[in-house]
Amino acid sequence: MVAGFGVELENVWVQFDSFVAVRNANVRIEPGEFFSFLGPSGCGKTTILRTISGFLEPSRGVVRIGGRDMAGIGPNRRPTALIFQNLALFPLMRVWENIAFALEVRGAGVAERRRRAEQLLELIALPGQGDKLVHELSGGQKQRVAIARALCAEPQVLLLDEPLSALDLKLRQHMRTELRAIQRQVGLTFVYITHDQGEALAMSDHVAVMREGVIEQIADGRTLYDDPATTFVASFVGENNAFPGRVTAEADGMAVIETAVGHLRARIATAARGQLAPGDRAMVFVRPEALAVAGPGVLPGEGRIAGRVTAEEFDGPSYHLFLEGPGGTPIKTSLVNHGIGRSSSIGATLTLAFDPMKAVALPAGELAQEE
Repeated sequence: MVAGFGVELENVWVQFDSFVAVRNANVRIEPGEFFSFLGPSGCGKTTILRTISGFLEPSRGVVRIGGRDMAGIGPNRRPTALIFQNLALFPLMRVWENIAFALEVRGAGVAERRRRAEQLLELIALPGQGDKLVHELSGGQKQRVAIARALCAEPQVLLLDEPLSALDLKLRQHMRTELRAIQRQVGLTFVYITHDQGEALAMSDHVAVMREGVIEQIADGRTLYDDPATTFVASFVGENNAFPGRVTAEADGMAVIETAVGHLRARIATAARGQLAPGDRAMVFVRPEALAVAGPGVLPGEGRIAGRVTAEEFDGPSYHLFLEGPGGTPIKTSLVNHGIGRSSSIGATLTLAFDPMKAVALPAGELAQEE
């Protein structure tokens, strides 16, 4: 197994007339890494992918693949292969012919093309399926064939533009596991575009979170989730309760924020160390799963929030309670289903407790909008 090429973006801007699609992107993707660009629709992530592939030239900056400047090198001459969202399989070709199409273009004979197609069918766990037509495959099988066809071109970097978005939830979850397994087996560099946080966190070595053409943070999934660098990242990656307010105290990496639901104590995010002082506007973020129902008689305090339950949802593994705090502040907590029936809490006033080390304080900023 040989690791694919690394990819570098140095001060890359992509501009269309007066519209800036990508602003000063600096990214280093290591050889053999699974790297994702994550963000809402229109944030510039697909523009970056097309710039790496050569379908777009940067307005400013440098794209390097394998240490080589790609300026003036078209997509057909780059060591990349691109899997489109619609997969673009040829409906009148057999599966094996689809997979080996790149070899046919190069003039390889039928026997060589068939042999390579069968090897790749083994790799994607579809042995013996080569003579089927595309319409005879399931959605997940088509996805795997598209991957095999891209691998047949022997790229050093595989670019994937939201390839799982058309699949249903269960198949999407299954395919992201398979996709990661294939990437580890072949050892190529994968650059993946998605707006689905679950996909990015589950598959990637590192993720770049984007907003309006700007990269907000690059980190591994655990860091993005537990130690976000900005309020946008905190509110976009996973679910979060956001409590705006002002700092009343700061010491030893912790801050106390006066909010509508009371004074809340939280760990200052790594990226915000030295940026919060008494009087500053700030936000406290507490994940729903970090909130637990406190015992009876426990009063609100720096690690507790009170609210009235307005709704609840049950999704199997969890109960989700939605509360209204002081000033109409929305609050959500997620409680593990232990297999014991529980009566409805709607209308009840509850106090929720959290560990201040599991809450994050950041300077006030823009939150992600629901798509």
